[in-house]
Order: sequence, then C-alpha cells, then structure tokens
Amino acid sequence: MKIGIETISMYVPRYGLDLRILAEHRDVDYNKYHQGIGQEFMSVPSPDEDVVTMGANAAQQAMAGVDPTDVRTVIFATESGIDQSKAAAIYVHKLLSLPENCRTVEMKQACCSSSSALHFALATVALKPKEKVLIIASDIARYGLESAGEPTQGAGAVAMVISASPRIMEIGPEVGYFTEDVMDFWRPNYKNEALVDGKYSIKVYMNALEHCWKHYQEETHARFEDFDHFCYHLPFSRMGTKAHLHLARHEKAGLSSKELQAQVDPSLGYNRITGNAYTASLYMGLLSLLDNNDLNLAHKNIGFFSYGSGCMGAFFGGSVLPGYREHLNSSERAAWLRDRHHLTYEEYLSFYNHSLPQNGHNYRTSRHRSGAFRLAGVESHQRIYECVPAGAGASAESVKALAAAPAV
Repeated sequence: MKIGIETISMYVPRYGLDLRILAEHRDVDYNKYHQGIGQEFMSVPSPDEDVVTMGANAAQQAMAGVDPTDVRTVIFATESGIDQSKAAAIYVHKLLSLPENCRTVEMKQACCSSSSALHFALATVALKPKEKVLIIASDIARYGLESAGEPTQGAGAVAMVISASPRIMEIGPEVGYFTEDVMDFWRPNYKNEALVDGKYSIKVYMNALEHCWKHYQEETHARFEDFDHFCYHLPFSRMGTKAHLHLARHEKAGLSSKELQAQVDPSLGYNRITGNAYTASLYMGLLSLLDNNDLNLAHKNIGFFSYGSGCMGAFFGGSVLPGYREHLNSSERAAWLRDRHHLTYEEYLSFYNHSLPQNGHNYRTSRHRSGAFRLAGVESHQRIYECVPAGAGASAESVKALAAAPAV
C-alpha cells in the first residue's frame, strides 16, 4: 500500500520587505544578505494575519477536491502558537467547516514538528487506510530589530493531505532520528522574539544531520547515490547548500560541485523570496523543487532532512509520483508570489511593532490584503476570525494609516 502526499499547498502573506531596503537602513552591504545567507525578500504578516489564518488559507487550497468527511485528523505544527491550551487546529477546523468527528491537535518541537506530524499521519493512515490526515505547518519567524537574525525573518504555511491514494509523493516509513538537549535557539513564553546562537546552531544542525543520516542508513542501508534531489530545513537558503555539501563530503560522494548544486538548488528558490517559515520551510522547499524544476521528477527519489532546534532531527525519503504536476497549482502560486506588496521601511516597522492588546479588551484589526481568512480582532481575551468575501482587499489607506499610528 502506498501512503503519502495526496495534495500540498502553501500560503505566504501578501506583504514583504526587499532586503535591499533593510540593508540600506542597517548600513550593511546587500551582498551580505544576497550572497552570504542567500536571501532576497522576506514575507511579513499584516496585523490581521497570524498562524491560524495562514494555516487556514493553505489548508483550504490543500482540501480542494478532497472529501472533507474523509479527514478524521488535523495536526497543526507550529512554534508560534497563539494559546497555551487550545490547539490552533481547532480554529482551522471551524474555518474550513470540517466534520465534528475529527481529532484536532497541535504539535511542537521547533521546526521539526511538521515532519513528526507527517510520520504520525503515515502511521494513522497505515492503520486506517480509508482515513485521511490534514497536516498544517504554519509559523512566523521573528527576531529582534537590528539583530543578526532579522534578515532571515519570514512567515508562511504549508498544508498537506496524507492518504493511501497519494498523487504527489509516496513517503517511505523509515526515518533516521536524533535528539540532544542543547540551547542553540529558543523562544521563552515571555518574549515575542526568538533567541539564537547562530554559529552554534549551525554546528548543531550539521551534527544532527550526520547522526540522522547514520541512523537512516542503519534502518535502510541507503546510499547517498540513491537520491536524485535533497530538501533541507532552511533557516536561510545558504544553509541548504552548506548542509548538502557537508553530507556529500561526509559520504565521499563522487559528484562535481555543479552536480551537487543541481541536487539541491531547485529547492531553495521559494526560501530566498519568502524567508524562514520554521515548520513550513522544509515543505516550501519541496514545493520549490516540484514547481521550478524543468525536468520531469516522476519516480525520482528525494531525501529530506528536517531539523528543529533544541534539538531534534529526522532524515527520510520520498518518491515523486507520475502525474504530480497536474495536482500542484503551480501557476496560481507563481501569480500570488508575483502580486505581493513591497513594504517601505516605515511600513515594515509598523507591521513589526504592532501587537494585540494584552489586557483582553475589545480590539478590531484594520483590514489588509490577505487570503480567504483574517484575524478580525479580540473580544474578551478571545481571538475572532472571519472569512474574507471574494474580491475584498485592504482599504486604500490601511497600510499608510498603520505606519503613522503608534504601536498598540
């Protein structure tokens, strides 16, 4: 029985910042961003967007053509949770009008929880092949202004339907795991911004990659040469290149630099223009590979390395299925990415500094350009979500007005 990805979609905010503008205001050579970490543009969520709205927008696309009564489990993977108790999956469940006989949970382990969700979904479908699992990975990468992490910020969501009738990719059941208690990156409850030891985190990432690959080999007897392409967790796009070259050297792969680049480069495209999306970033890499590779990838084997700081890693494989392109909606995705609004530096600061009231008082968020769902505001400590009528957009002055207003 084949089990894997039946549908996959992604959502990124309609707003973002060109890193040329950030470099100018940080008095930094743009090449430090463009060449050094491989970033060009970062997605910035508007005040009426959060992980729930982004996840719901991605999930709505992934559910197109899927019978909702077949979905019995929704798993929401995030490290940008909005509530210490209630799962973000429940909000999405309501927004999508999914059946009530549905299990809904939220998972956390930094950027790796989406892959754990995937493997739990595979096991669920293996036990009950008639059921399908909706996975949502949605995050907002946020660091301090003028910090080293600022240019790697981003936001976005990926949603996948996992079933016994995959149309995109079959996922193998074998996984190589590694866990170690380290402090390379963490997000305390009392801070809105993540804390990271960048150089140390790269070392931990590489160490986890080696251990996960070794464990995967023990489970499968796989060789580096068994994979045609690789997708890596991408805190920034150059990390994927560094990781692939590291693994190739470790395995003494007899490939030229050009051949190694061809194995990983197509998966980096979306990260360069969206920034880091934590739990969603690995699967945005998969979509980038599938959307932007001129070659037919049917029957090609893809190696995946998922990394979550703190830390946990997972290495696993998948095989692309014939006809996958018919189910990708690549042209719609390309149009959405082209149509994004480029923020000025002042608008970026206003979005960054905006926050919801902490006292639970009623508050209405201004309307911006979003997808089918938005965060309408807060009432008595409760977040209020609403559907956006087709064709509805931001008011003409909403971005400018927010830029001129003080932060809440």
